[in-house]
Amino acid sequence: MTPQAPTPAYRRLSVEERRSQLLDAALALFAHRPPEEVSLDDVAERAGVSRPLVYRYFPGGKQQLYEAALRSAADELRLCFDEPRNGPLLARLSRALDRYLAFVDQHDTGFSALLRGGSVAETSRTTAIVDGVRRAAAEHIMSHLEVTEPGPRLRMTVRMWITAVEAASLIWLDEGKQPPVEELREWLVDQFVAVLSVTARRDPQTEALVEALAADV
Repeated sequence: MTPQAPTPAYRRLSVEERRSQLLDAALALFAHRPPEEVSLDDVAERAGVSRPLVYRYFPGGKQQLYEAALRSAADELRLCFDEPRNGPLLARLSRALDRYLAFVDQHDTGFSALLRGGSVAETSRTTAIVDGVRRAAAEHIMSHLEVTEPGPRLRMTVRMWITAVEAASLIWLDEGKQPPVEELREWLVDQFVAVLSVTARRDPQTEALVEALAADV
């Protein structure tokens, strides 16, 4: 008789591994469905566990699970802008946008529900999580601009551009992900230079940055 391969031993997941498994399952569902259309049974089924086990790790139910999944997604979004400070600034910005738009593409419906708001799962905590991503993105950009004390005009300009990136991403999803993502990314980089140039007419600090960008090619 041909000896049979031994059956792999069952490995009990640690608390952190199980929690990560449940969060991954939740994120996969929230990525393509609004939170109000996802149930704990859906999460349990996708993770291959029982509903009581989901409650064991998230006793606050779906709201707690949604907020935990949102924090996980927010951490991933923050990392999109965590770019090594090597090479020209606009090339760095392009690489950061590539990662950001890849996230938008992979989490299309969930991204729309998150930024448009109006979900029954939306609370002051979820709003704070999203705003934290925007602030982190602004801090990363200021770091790449090598500005330690940005003035109000420069701060406003950078945050306005981040808002424009979010709006463009939502419209891009509404338009069936057209134009191609590479074209969208290049256009957003051009927008960044354009808004800085407008602010530079009124703000010496931004004017110096625009001159530095022109030389950094």
